[in-house]
Amino acid sequence: MWPTLFKIGPLELGTFGVMAALGFLAAYLVFRAEVKRLGLQLKLCSELLLSSIIGGLVGARINFALEYWDVLITDPVGIFWSRYGFTWYGGVFGAALAGIIVLKVRKQKLGRYFDACAPAAALGYVFGRAGCQLAGDGDYGVPSNLPWAMSYPRGIVPTLERVHPAPVYEMIMYLAIFFVLWRLRRLEKPPGWLFGVFLMLAGIERFSVEFVRTNEPLWLGLTEAQLVSVGVAIFGGALVVFSKARLARRAV
Repeated sequence: MWPTLFKIGPLELGTFGVMAALGFLAAYLVFRAEVKRLGLQLKLCSELLLSSIIGGLVGARINFALEYWDVLITDPVGIFWSRYGFTWYGGVFGAALAGIIVLKVRKQKLGRYFDACAPAAALGYVFGRAGCQLAGDGDYGVPSNLPWAMSYPRGIVPTLERVHPAPVYEMIMYLAIFFVLWRLRRLEKPPGWLFGVFLMLAGIERFSVEFVRTNEPLWLGLTEAQLVSVGVAIFGGALVVFSKARLARRAV
């Protein structure tokens, strides 16, 4: 593990932060390329990126704080200022809400912009999970004897036990999601359809990887992340159906 790139006095640069920054940059470049291809307003790209970064980070941190009440109560300031401790679905909701607000204020339709965001978000997530893997921040899985199982002795949340490298699994799955979305993006589909597909795939991915994660079951043997993932996938499926039905009504 390599949680810190370098440290000079009180200044410390963590690998997670670097990978997150690279993820935002990669996502921005893909998003901008798609916005240009779709004939949307390029001048909104930077504004949407900044708002999504702020909304995503705030949403992820708030979700993490609400999920870990014991830490919030004992260290209410530290939990919000730590370099680590972000919850993925809080980040998704926060970024989406920020994007919706910007587009509504600018009086733009949501569908095509969110479609342009779909492959960008998938690629950005790959970099984010790479940061988790390098930092060893506790996102790894349960103990395993598989040949590729590994320990995280120098991680932020260290373990000497060989466990499932869950961040690596997610990197691979999200890279596959990115390539699927990249191939589908040129299909003639109604606005919002591609983003709905992204939500379905993202929900399925997180639901699957949770079976090897260390999170405790919350209801019916499923973790909180799995329950949220089911909702995300269902919402994505509904968005796909709704977008196609709306297009069909317009064609009548």
